[in-house]
Amino acid sequence: MVEEPVATARCLEVMTRDIDLDRLLEGPLHPGVHPGATTCALRPQADSVKTARDVTRSTLDRWGLGRLRDDAALVVSELVTNAVRYLTPPGAYGDRPITLMLLRREPHVLLSVSDPSDGVPAPKEPDFISEHGRGLYIVETYSDRWGWNPLSRGGKAVWALFHCDL
Repeated sequence: MVEEPVATARCLEVMTRDIDLDRLLEGPLHPGVHPGATTCALRPQADSVKTARDVTRSTLDRWGLGRLRDDAALVVSELVTNAVRYLTPPGAYGDRPITLMLLRREPHVLLSVSDPSDGVPAPKEPDFISEHGRGLYIVETYSDRWGWNPLSRGGKAVWALFHCDL
């Protein structure tokens, strides 16, 4: 479900309390920074979608949440695809990568894809014949909640929240 920006910010704030979100999204975590978080810097190219799926699946398996892996990998695929597709013009943002973050705060897992673009995600009415336009519909369908937040350094984080009963 798409939330209003204030509600979205509150949800993300609860999930990341005591965590420097901007720092997490800057790149790979060093061991011990936060045991319930994983980040992965991605290049703005199509093969990053597979990398994001692989990181998501392996992280969820490591956390004992393998039952979420297929739905979460599908959602991450859509979020990364959107980030790659709409990050235009290529190279305009310098070396700032797209960043995948997975954050576990029981009983939730938050998946977030940040990019340096300030473009706002805009859900479309899904056209099931077209090859494009279903991404955010899929994110909404498979996650419990989704939204986006602007980042203090510019750009945005688009996220999806999953409830995981242990």
